[in-house]
Amino acid sequence: MSQDHLDPEKRESKYIGFVAGCFSGITKNFVGHPFDTVKVRLQTAEPGRFSGPLNCCVMTLKNEGLFGFFKGALAPMYGWLIMDSVMLGSLHLYKQLIKDRFYPEEKKLPMPGLLVAAVGSGWTVSFVAAPVETIKARLQIQYDAKSKVFDGPTDCLIKLLRYDGLKTLYRGLIPTMIFRTNFVFWWGSYDLITDALDRYTTLSKPAVNFWAGGLGASVFWTFAYPADVIKQTIMTDNVAKPRFRTYSQAVRYIYTERGGMKGFFRGYIPTMLRSFPANASALAAFEFAMRLMHVH
Repeated sequence: MSQDHLDPEKRESKYIGFVAGCFSGITKNFVGHPFDTVKVRLQTAEPGRFSGPLNCCVMTLKNEGLFGFFKGALAPMYGWLIMDSVMLGSLHLYKQLIKDRFYPEEKKLPMPGLLVAAVGSGWTVSFVAAPVETIKARLQIQYDAKSKVFDGPTDCLIKLLRYDGLKTLYRGLIPTMIFRTNFVFWWGSYDLITDALDRYTTLSKPAVNFWAGGLGASVFWTFAYPADVIKQTIMTDNVAKPRFRTYSQAVRYIYTERGGMKGFFRGYIPTMLRSFPANASALAAFEFAMRLMHVH
């Protein structure tokens, strides 16, 4: 057994990313939730409710006030805290495990190892993300008293559990895992952009983390967005009479009834507007927390 396995401080360093990830989750939710509400509404609303992102913002503000943009915010406040803790913590853990096992002589984990760690973290966090995002999405599409079914995240959780146990909460698990497989684009680009900024600019470390985090997330969302639309469509399906029994049924529905290929990009603009500031701030917060805890 190597000395690394005997050293408690070294052992702790593999898991400290889970703690730092909490800072990322809180930051991401605070900055990004209003954009996320607009995105989910555009993705799931029946045709004709909104003419576009700006109209969605205006109608939400007019009918529900500023609070309308923060519907469902409590669930992801706790949920993002846990989700980013698991996502970034598992990414940090998998990167170290893969490097120790397959690239012990390398100073830095090569890109193939990073991409494997990225997929592993995406699949791992999906088991947390699926129920959290299901509750968030169902609260976000409650437009008025007529469409209101749940009084809040706890009420939503209780009612779904009473109805069919964990079935509805985890109905979006496979779509969530498919969506998060695109983490290869996020963390691959984040690594490449970080290296480029370190090499060709004189930006401070926090500034590098901010820009790489924002740009990397934008790359991720560009590739992953259609999978997110499919995921949200399945998650907000009618509980009592589900329309989509399979992933392919949701794909066909979006294509035939939501405007062809354009249907897979509904809500794309608010997503991209949200992506940069929310993820840039979140990744900067994560890396800052890691530096505070002296983990590199």
